Amino acid sequence: MSFPIRTGFVGLSTSGWASILLGPTLTQNENFLLTAISTTSEESVKVSAGKYGADGHAVKPYFGSTKAIASDPDVDFVAVAVRSPHHRDALIPIIEAGKPFFIEWPAGKSTAETKEFAEAARMKGLRTMVGTQGRHSGVIKKVKEIIASGKIGKVLSTTVVGMVPREQRYWGPEVSEANAATTHTPGTGSSLLDIAIGHHLDILINLFGNFSYVNASSVLVYPTAKIIAADESVVSELPDSAPDHISFSGVLDSGVWVNEVWCGGLKSTPGRQTFSWEKDGEEGSISLTGTNPASAFIHIMDPQLYVNGDTVPVESSGLPGMLAVGWTKFAKGTQGTHATLTTR
Repeated sequence: MSFPIRTGFVGLSTSGWASILLGPTLTQNENFLLTAISTTSEESVKVSAGKYGADGHAVKPYFGSTKAIASDPDVDFVAVAVRSPHHRDALIPIIEAGKPFFIEWPAGKSTAETKEFAEAARMKGLRTMVGTQGRHSGVIKKVKEIIASGKIGKVLSTTVVGMVPREQRYWGPEVSEANAATTHTPGTGSSLLDIAIGHHLDILINLFGNFSYVNASSVLVYPTAKIIAADESVVSELPDSAPDHISFSGVLDSGVWVNEVWCGGLKSTPGRQTFSWEKDGEEGSISLTGTNPASAFIHIMDPQLYVNGDTVPVESSGLPGMLAVGWTKFAKGTQGTHATLTTR
């Protein structure tokens, strides 16, 4: 693949996650050149193409099926960032066209769909990248360095308590109207397990290796959810089906013992930690903690880092920095350490 990598972007509209963070961090990376955009709306894609082509280079606008952007000879790599229920329709034409790709997490709306993507890409010999950027955070990089230094000795166990509080309105008894279409709808791949735990597991496995075996249990504590509008009014009350409390334990291939408990929907009361991750070694421990309502999303914000009880300062570039590192890692080719559809 030559440089800069000529990139087509599916879902880079005038608003949303792609326009706020994914698009800007990619276009600011010298390894990539945005050459085409595809959305579902002719009007929005023309606006986006005009915005990103304002520096003088042409950005082709496509709308509707992704077959057009996938077959464009001026596109070497395609980034896909649409809502997870639409990933299959967007991605399959790109794989069939033989183009390497980025797919936002969760890759598929189910394990079976994700496996389908992975196998299709493998059969075509395609490089892949998945949007689990937490492994590139400054804190996680520092944790790796501390473990490698031997400061806490051999890591024996890791324990996590994570909470996504009610005030976030993703899961539990209150869900925002904006989130309800994905996080509250069964089969969209946007449950507590898919999003918060899924992002965390990529970091865990990147640090310590894959599971040798695991046991899990879950419960639905809040069987109904009030759907809350932007003006705080309750627009409806709907039954829920995805578990909002999940626990699992097991042993990794490295021998590290894992214990985790995750809760969705509890109130963010004073003094309640929303995230705690202990890594215990024979000679000491590493702790990551947070009380911010979003602290459990360590793929978005950095928690506090402690080694043997002492605070360790870490220079953080935040979420934009994590994303920027991910793009750069992909550009390094097979030497990159970004997440892929076959990452273990």
